[in-house]
Amino acid sequence: MPRLLLLALLCLFTAALAPLLHAQSAQDIERQKGDLRELRERLDLLRKDLSASEESKADVTVQLKQSEERISTAQRQLNLLKQEQLRLQDTLGNLKREGARLEEARAQQQQQLERLLHRQYTQGSSGTLEMILNGDNPNDLARDLYYLRLIAQARANLLAEIRATMTRQRQLAKETEEKAKELAAVKEQQEEEHATLLAQRNEHKEVLDRIAGEIKTQRQQIGSLQKDEKRLNQVITQLTRLLAEQEKKAAAARAKAEQEARRLATRETKGQTKGVENTRLPTPTSGKFAQLKGNMALPVKGTVTARYGAAREEGGAWKGLFISAPRGNEFKAVAGGQVVYAEWMRGLGNLIIVSHDGGYMTVYGHADALYRQVGDRVEGGETLGSAGNSGGHSETGLYFELRHQGATLNPMQWISLK
Repeated sequence: MPRLLLLALLCLFTAALAPLLHAQSAQDIERQKGDLRELRERLDLLRKDLSASEESKADVTVQLKQSEERISTAQRQLNLLKQEQLRLQDTLGNLKREGARLEEARAQQQQQLERLLHRQYTQGSSGTLEMILNGDNPNDLARDLYYLRLIAQARANLLAEIRATMTRQRQLAKETEEKAKELAAVKEQQEEEHATLLAQRNEHKEVLDRIAGEIKTQRQQIGSLQKDEKRLNQVITQLTRLLAEQEKKAAAARAKAEQEARRLATRETKGQTKGVENTRLPTPTSGKFAQLKGNMALPVKGTVTARYGAAREEGGAWKGLFISAPRGNEFKAVAGGQVVYAEWMRGLGNLIIVSHDGGYMTVYGHADALYRQVGDRVEGGETLGSAGNSGGHSETGLYFELRHQGATLNPMQWISLK
């Protein structure tokens, strides 16, 4: 088939798809919003179910939960303020650099103007009149007048540039002053949040000192551990089912869109050539998470002190890893995905769950603080929170689980410690 005909068909096909793809994009956005609402509603119901099955309000874990949730909230707010401070400092630095560049440009413009004024003065109108009275060559006179006009135009252009530069400098000065005030306000708020965080930590220490014995007793009971694991399994089972339903709906919507696109493209290009009916839209890639097996990095820098399958002091076996790390060390998402759970859970403290493609999930527990919320999209290596020992764990660090279709996997088969 001639290249021109192929190019024409490609243009027709693209033009036919454009309105449909635009409409489909809007539909996808609305569908994603609906999925997020459904996820949050399901989590609310699940939270109520879990609360109904908890022990009495006098349970020591209730006090622990309230204290550690407040710490996580204060730490997250402080982290947001730090990010805002960095953004403002970067903006302020850019404004100052632009101001220095403009000052240098204005100095050069002034020098150019001085040279032009000097040239115009030495070759100005008096010289022109003298040439006319002296009867100089008309060709030379025309040339000199042309040069003088160029000099005058250049002077006018330079004056306009100088005025524009000075206007921008005044704007920059105002913007710089405003950003400096914003930065000062953020720093002041940071100090307040830091004081709040210190107060929350002191309160948490008092709570721990008061209930340490009861927590230790509870954690030594095999029944308590089994209840904690059952609680996490219940959450993951519900999330797995919901996400599978949403993916099924999304796949049906994509298939419908492809079918409509092929129908529309066939109709637009009908009679042009044969074989267009078999044209297919590319489908989204899948299975990226599975390709990480054997090359995944630990979510936090530290030492693995408990491995999958190893016996626990409380009884039973570890369903994931515990990575010993100093409190406050940031932990990262091991791969891109969506946050589907981010709150305190008995036995695991501040807990965040990220859903990945192919039915995989990663679980991060005992965090000191959670920086992300349900519905957030994250990239691999993006910070999710900071390590700690929430939930009454004796050692600071991070608990990490890997799941597929709800079932636990051995993370050590996925992780590279090199």
